[in-house]
Amino acid sequence: MENQTDSQVSSKQDVARLLREHGILPTQQRLMIARVLFESRQHYSADQVMTSVNEGRDRVSKATVYNTLGLFARNGLVREVIVDPTRVFYDPNTSNHHHFYNVDTGELIDIDSTDLQINDLPKLPDGTVAEGVDVIIRLRSEEAVN
Repeated sequence: MENQTDSQVSSKQDVARLLREHGILPTQQRLMIARVLFESRQHYSADQVMTSVNEGRDRVSKATVYNTLGLFARNGLVREVIVDPTRVFYDPNTSNHHHFYNVDTGELIDIDSTDLQINDLPKLPDGTVAEGVDVIIRLRSEEAVN
């Protein structure tokens, strides 16, 4: 599952370069948000990003976090993974892959695209082409079901 953002991002300069490569001006606030996403390589909600960014002395507003994450998604720097209408994660892995979502813990886990094959898509509506297929397999603890 290698992609252009899988390279090591360990410094402020690496993050700035990554933003520029995606057509994004690397402002101080964007750099702070991008470092949270790319240094840990985890799936974060906007609120989790805001909490992580604001642990330091600098502060970023909720609106700035949401706007920046939207910009990152539009420019292909991250993927938005919508697990339900009220829960969106931002995934720094933009390669073709799918996810497990644990509804009990809120954890999102990558599934390599080679581990899940999708064959025979239904006939697409006239005048359209498939842009992609995103699969989210929702999990629950066995104890919660029994």
